[in-house]
Amino acid sequence: METRKLGNSDLQVTRVGYGAWAIGGSGWQFAWGSQDDNESIAAIHRALELGVNWIDTAAVYGLGHSEEVVGRALKSWSGSRPYVFTKCGLRGDATGEVKKVLHADSIRGEVEDSLRRLSVDVIDLYQIHWPPDPDSSELEEGWSTLANLKREGKVRWIGVSNFNVRQLRRAQSIAPVTSLQPRYSLVHREIEDEILPYCMSEGIGVIVYSPMASGLLTGAMTCERAARLPADDWRGRNPDFTEPNLSHNLALVERLRAVANRHNRSVGEVAIAWTLGNPAVTGAIVGARNAQQAEGVMRAGELRLTDKEVAEIETFAAEAAA
Repeated sequence: METRKLGNSDLQVTRVGYGAWAIGGSGWQFAWGSQDDNESIAAIHRALELGVNWIDTAAVYGLGHSEEVVGRALKSWSGSRPYVFTKCGLRGDATGEVKKVLHADSIRGEVEDSLRRLSVDVIDLYQIHWPPDPDSSELEEGWSTLANLKREGKVRWIGVSNFNVRQLRRAQSIAPVTSLQPRYSLVHREIEDEILPYCMSEGIGVIVYSPMASGLLTGAMTCERAARLPADDWRGRNPDFTEPNLSHNLALVERLRAVANRHNRSVGEVAIAWTLGNPAVTGAIVGARNAQQAEGVMRAGELRLTDKEVAEIETFAAEAAA
């Protein structure tokens, strides 16, 4: 697979990385419903077999369970170890509710727990998962702690997720930001106006999450399936998966299907390839809950859309939004 340098790091990452959010399983605020761990490990292994060289997870996914599953997958993987990225700053309580915590002692506890669960000696990219409330000094405290962890050798590179430009500048005044992880898809394009141009001008790597809009743009979602999402799947509470947005989003999927058929590819691959066409985007985080799903999307970085197809997709997206 083609690789690109991630920001100011020495990491050469494939255009697509494996995303481990959904494999955290149930029992927490932003779960995707129950998940079979063996299926998760098979999905990770298939992604690696297809050439993916990085895995993105977070301590909060499944309240540690996702990291444990990734650790098990790495132990049973016989090939070269992929880069391992994880995140801190979201803490779950006994009820599964999640809160932002960026105090130094909390982050130091989190990194030790993540190293143990992942069974690695060092984390390749450690990220603040969400910024604190506006104007909170926890941003500076948290980012300073990550910079210290890098100096101490517990993590190799440090990045942020879901930061805006103002927050990026505050972090940069303390230590360089290797990467930003924002949400980006044909359904959610908010970062295009300011954030992506800023990252490109500053040399900050961008690894986007939810390029298939959390399953909306895979080609497998239907109105009936959305209505049957289990009670512990956060998507059932999300406006993208309820009317009137759901019908508009699924209409966009059907237009994307025509492009996918031309390339003998899946709708999800077209959606991912579209995000990778933005010159500011280094890579896309792509989830899969079983090996079959991994088979259908992990080579999306090899799909090259023509200028005409990109223009066609832009027209589809505008029509759906309207």
